[in-house]
Order: sequence, then C-alpha cells, then structure tokens
Amino acid sequence: MKTKTLKKNKVNVVTLGCSKNIFDSEVLMSQLKANKFDVQHESNDGEASTVIINTCGFIDNAKQESIDTILGWADAKKNGEVDKVMVTGCLSERYKDELAGEIPEVDAWFGTRELPRLLKTLKADYKHELVGERLLTTPLHYAYFKIAEGCDRPCAFCAIPLMRGKHVSTPMDQLLKNAKNLAAGGTKELILIAQDLTYYGLDIYKKRNLSELMSRLAEIEGIDWIRLQYAYPSGFPMDILDAMNENDNVCKYLDMPLQHASSSMLKSMKRGINREKTDALIKNIREKVPGIALRTTLITGFPGETEADFQEMLEWIKETRFERLGCFTYSHEENTSAHGLVDNVPPEVKQDRANQIMALQSGISMELNQAKVGKTYKVLFDRVEGDYFIGRTQYDSPEVDNEVLVHNKDGFARIGDFANVEVTDAEEFDLFGKIV
Repeated sequence: MKTKTLKKNKVNVVTLGCSKNIFDSEVLMSQLKANKFDVQHESNDGEASTVIINTCGFIDNAKQESIDTILGWADAKKNGEVDKVMVTGCLSERYKDELAGEIPEVDAWFGTRELPRLLKTLKADYKHELVGERLLTTPLHYAYFKIAEGCDRPCAFCAIPLMRGKHVSTPMDQLLKNAKNLAAGGTKELILIAQDLTYYGLDIYKKRNLSELMSRLAEIEGIDWIRLQYAYPSGFPMDILDAMNENDNVCKYLDMPLQHASSSMLKSMKRGINREKTDALIKNIREKVPGIALRTTLITGFPGETEADFQEMLEWIKETRFERLGCFTYSHEENTSAHGLVDNVPPEVKQDRANQIMALQSGISMELNQAKVGKTYKVLFDRVEGDYFIGRTQYDSPEVDNEVLVHNKDGFARIGDFANVEVTDAEEFDLFGKIV
C-alpha cells in the first residue's frame, strides 16, 4: 500500500486519442496549476493522489484502449496506489452512464464540455482569466492550436458530433492573443487543429475566415511555421492556398482526410463530394501550391464496400501519389447514420484491405523520398534518440509523418532549433542527412 506517500494536491493527467485531446489536457493542467495543484502529465512516479484520464471514443480500438486504461487505474485505486480516479473526454461524454455502473471505482465522470464542473469537484475554481492558456505537453517549440470545437458535417461513419457537439469557432482576437503568448514562451510552430478547419468563422463571422486567420497568425513574431490539419474537401475554400503562397511561414502542407475514392462509397458516407470533384480539387491544390505535401486518411470496409470499390481506391492511390497517407478500418458506431447499414465487410477483409493500402503507400513514399536524396531542407529538430538528432521538414507533422535523422557525427542540432540538412539517404518513411 502506497497510500501514505501520496501527495494530496498532486494530480496526474493521462491523455488518450488525438491532438484535440492533448489540447484539452493542456488547458485542464493550466487551470489546475493556477489552483495550486501539483500537476503532471502521464507521470510514473506513483505520488499523485488523483488521476484524471482524458479518453478517446472515436473507433473500436481507441475505445478499448480508453477502457483498458480506466480499468488499470481502477485497479491502482483498489491497491491504494491512488485515492481518486476521474474520467473525462469523448468516451466519457458518450458512455458515462453505462460505464459508471460497470466501473464503480471511478469517482466521477465528465463530458467534453464540463471542465468547470470537473474543477469544482476537485474544489478548484475555473479561472476565466486563463482562457486560452495551457501547460504544453508537447516539446516547447511546437503546439497544437485548436481554433474551433465540434463539427456540423454529416459524415455517416463519424460519432464526433455526438461527443463534441456542433461547430463553435474561437474568436479570432482570442486566438491571436493565445498565439502571441505561445510565441513569447518559445513556441515556433503552430499546428492548427479542429474537426474541420475550413468551417472556421462561419458561425461567428458568417463567412469562412481561415485564410484571414492564417495571414494574421503569420504576422506574429517568433512563429516560424503554421501547419494545417483536418481540412474537409467539400466546399474547400481555395483562398487558404493564397494565404499559403503569400506567407513564407505557412507550411506547404495540408491534412485533408478524403476517406474513399469510389463515388458510391463517398455518397453512402455522406461526404458531399464525388470522385470527379475530389480529383479536380487535388489537381487544383497541387497546381496552386507546387510542391505541397498532401496528407490524407482513408477508410476500408465501410458497409457495402465491394471488391470493385476497393480496387478503384487502390488504383486511385497509385495515380494520385499522396505524399502522406494513413488508413483506418471501418468501426460500426452506434447512433451514427451508418449504424443503420449492415456492417457486411468481415473484419479480416477490412484489415487486409488496409494492409494492402499501406503496403502500396510504403512503396510510393519510398520513391518520393528517394527523389529527395542530394537536396537540402530546413529541418526543425524535435528530440534526440541514441546517436541521432530527429527532426521534421515543413512537409511533416509530428508523430504521424516522416522524420529526418542526423547522426551526431554528421552535425549537432539543438532541440527546438532549425538547421539546413542535406539528405544523404532515404527509407520508406525516414530521411537521413547531414547538417550543412
């Protein structure tokens, strides 16, 4: 029993899921610190009296990871290793009533928009003057920068609107203030995130305002890179690309989940776009921003996906040659419109199709990377592992994309700084080089 060694005001925040959850955990931690709590992120020192688990509820694998994590901490409470276990985030938002009965060891459950109530439960005050402030869990030099919450899109497979609510943009003045604070603290890269970046401003300014936000953020001293994640293809505002071309510190990078290539699948998924319009959009983007790195995400095994649909997607990937690509197997989520369809693609077929896509993309990525050998790129260094300094180009987002590795015999890099790197070798998802 470790009960006697626990520090009553020490809180350990555990984060699961996507970058939006990282952002939310950082806001929570900032509030706790302002209330004189000793707060840590994913600590293993065993001294915290309270654990707060920020869960993901997106797809089956993520939900299972969240449940396993909760159960692990519930056992820790039984063993006297922690006093209190609290759960927040998407899984809690969606399933707290069912889970509360199954896991009684959890002291309290909170939804995605219940931060004030969570703080009150801890006998802490919600400090309005701290709105926008966070304790970064990422390395200091980059930060996920959430510009909106929720989503109005009707995608058939997606439960996020059930967990996060309708789209709500953060006012631009608040975002600019937050960005200036981050820059003053040493942040050099802002990774703009939302369920759909392209919707920014429609609710509060009655127009899509992402391009203006990008341009105004680009003016902030100290912000060297601005990166866009999660843009929706239907109704894509092309003026975003103008802002990308006009501002050197806006990365030529766009994360745009397209989900499928087959028009019949896209229609069934309620994506508001077909194959022809998708291809035209990709062509226009690449013409307008030469050299842009396009990242996309695809789904295999959506209800009704035939072998012909899948083969069409494979051929499309070969033709389109995305710079970055990820793939999920379809997860049959209750209360989504797709849940009314028959989940008729066997799990092993879903997985086999996903494996085929990633094998194909691996080959494409290898070819694209080989073409970079001999060229020099500006690299932002994130960390050191063993003998290697590891960083990224403007074409790569942290944790999901390619990395650049420099052996310590080929130069010295300071973490959080930029350096020019000549690429000397390339693998499927990594570049190797020397500082020049």
